[in-house]
Amino acid sequence: MSGEKKKTITIRIVSVCFAVVVLAIFKPFGLDAWQWQAYAHLIAVGGLGIISCFITEAILVYILKKPGSTDRGVDYIIQRNLWFQLINTPLVSLMICLYRHFVLSDKVDGNRLSWGNFFETLVIMAFCSFLIGLYWRFKFRSKYLAAELEETKQMNEQLQRMQQQSLSQSLDATKPEEETQPSATLPNTINLDGNTSESVTIHIPNLLYIESVGNYVKVVQLHEGKVATHMLRATSKQIEEKLSNYPTIVRCHRAFLVNLRQVEKILSKTGTMQLLIKHSNDYLPVSRSNMPGVKTAIAQR
Repeated sequence: MSGEKKKTITIRIVSVCFAVVVLAIFKPFGLDAWQWQAYAHLIAVGGLGIISCFITEAILVYILKKPGSTDRGVDYIIQRNLWFQLINTPLVSLMICLYRHFVLSDKVDGNRLSWGNFFETLVIMAFCSFLIGLYWRFKFRSKYLAAELEETKQMNEQLQRMQQQSLSQSLDATKPEEETQPSATLPNTINLDGNTSESVTIHIPNLLYIESVGNYVKVVQLHEGKVATHMLRATSKQIEEKLSNYPTIVRCHRAFLVNLRQVEKILSKTGTMQLLIKHSNDYLPVSRSNMPGVKTAIAQR
């Protein structure tokens, strides 16, 4: 059994135990009438809760396609737990209602199966679920925010090493031919053509980012020490294909291509990532779907 599955099972068991403790304190469903036997019934209800948790987990993984992965960030974990609560709360309420009807109705006639009893049980379990959710939300957010901060720190260190390596390669490329070994280096200057006759010449090391704006792309680069922008009638997909041979130019968002050489710093906040661009001080968002590509591009350089 993987560590992730063990962690998930532990979380569910702790949550069920918490709910059982709450029921033991308030003794709903006429449990007072059972005296010491009430605790045996509470253990049985706890067993039903664990079974319900396993069923809900199966629904999340195999039907809703939401695996219990911590690699997807704190927001994903919180959203997944919310889905878990929405499914598990009515499910466990139904199971407890059936238990009340078939087992607890001998001494308490009010435990007979009815819509009223279902909604009563649903309210009680929703209250327990709310308290449990608050606890795990705080715990997960604190834990994964700390992990994200550590990961961001490591990525910034990798980014600096990548930029130093790129700078060194650029300096080598400017040396006389007899001082360097022949290599298949990419040209530092490239012309980007649009859907019309206009074109833009960019110097790759000076390119900051490219933004998709409607039917145009905005090319932002340094020109004579100042930030200059050029509009080109094209799609970002077309531009991405033309720049695909340059590993430091990656897509960070459906609307942005970024030159990692010109990223001042990577910022992470509550499951989101932003790139602070040098010279312009613009912040580019990194979408969740493009985050793995950005991380890989930085780590492999």
